[in-house]
Amino acid sequence: MSFVMAILAITVSAQGVYTKSVTKKEQKAAEKWVKKGEWRNGFTAAAPHESVNLAEFHSQYSKNKAQWDAMFEWLAKTDLLAIPKGKHPVPGTSFVASVEDSENQELSKRKSESHYNHIDFQYVVKGTERFGIIEHLSSKENCEYKPDVMHYDYDKSLTRFYDSSPNKFFLFFPDDWHIAKVKTDKADQAIRVIVFKLDYVE
Repeated sequence: MSFVMAILAITVSAQGVYTKSVTKKEQKAAEKWVKKGEWRNGFTAAAPHESVNLAEFHSQYSKNKAQWDAMFEWLAKTDLLAIPKGKHPVPGTSFVASVEDSENQELSKRKSESHYNHIDFQYVVKGTERFGIIEHLSSKENCEYKPDVMHYDYDKSLTRFYDSSPNKFFLFFPDDWHIAKVKTDKADQAIRVIVFKLDYVE
C-alpha cells in the first residue's frame, strides 16, 4: 500500500463512512444549486438539513425533475397540519404522500434501514423527531432484502443523531443507512411527518 493510500485508509477509518462519497467540485456545485433555490417549485417552508448529501440531491433532482417538482409543488400548496393522516395521491405522478401521526420510541425499538430503489423524503411538520445515520464499515446486514428495505446491526457509539425542526427536511438516499422516529429528550414524543418515497435513478 502506498503512503497516500495508507493515509486515506486511516482517515476513512477514523471518520467513518456515512453516505456516498462526492468530490469537492460536486459538493460546491450542489451547494450553489441548493442556495439558488430553483428546485423549490414554490416550497419555501424548509431547506435540506445539514446531514443531507447535497450532491446526491442535485444529481437525483436533475435525473427525475418532474417527480421532484410535483412533490415540492404539493408541499407548497397543501396545509400540512390540517390535511388528514393517511396516503394522498400526488397529481400528475404515480406516487403518494404519506401523512403520519406517530410517536418516537426508544432507540432499541427502532430498526435501521436503507432502500436500494427509493429515496426517503421526511419532513417533520409538528413535534420533534430524532433521526440516526449509521456508519457503514462497522454495520452488518441482518436480514434478506425485501421489499426495497435492508436492516442492519450497527454500532450505536458511531451513529450520528439529528433532531428535526420545522424549517428543515431530511433526505435519505440508498447510501444513507438511517433510523427514524427515535425518542428525543423532550417530554412530548408525538410527531406529524410527511413522507415521500421518490424513485432513485442510477
